[in-house]
Amino acid sequence: MGKMRFLLPLAIFLVMAAFLVRGLFLNPREVPSPLIDKPAPAFSLVRLHEPDKTLSREDLKGQVWLLNVWASWCVSCREEHPLLVELARQGLVPIYGLNYKDQREDALGWLQQFGNPYTASVVDRDGRVGIDYGVYGVPETFVVDKNGTIRYKQIGPVTRDALDKKIIPLVKQLQQS
Repeated sequence: MGKMRFLLPLAIFLVMAAFLVRGLFLNPREVPSPLIDKPAPAFSLVRLHEPDKTLSREDLKGQVWLLNVWASWCVSCREEHPLLVELARQGLVPIYGLNYKDQREDALGWLQQFGNPYTASVVDRDGRVGIDYGVYGVPETFVVDKNGTIRYKQIGPVTRDALDKKIIPLVKQLQQS
């Protein structure tokens, strides 16, 4: 009985240590989103460039589109931005921006300085729409199909590899269906 008193805490410690060691090797960018294959959350927000107009998820149905969550204060957004500008120039898929917890003047200045890849950008000043989309870090990018269903979520900056191997092939596949 005396040995059991020491073995139980040791066993618990070993199990916890195994979980912690396993966690060291997980990539947080590969955490699957619970929104994949589910309808994109509804939104209706004012446009960044035209604050007297709104844009909603319903306005985008019938086309494949990207939703890129960005902010002028986001350092990683600068990393992906040239790729988004390049993608926009190709005209393959419309990119809509969700300007997340940002100041309007800062966001407009940022786009003027670095280029505007967005068909339209909407303002999520308080972050509520971002919460609905499960955003926990900026930038994040969603691929949404013609029916308004989320098919892919890129956590963190869009990279050349993600664009060439995941996003563009998926967009082309969804456009054909």
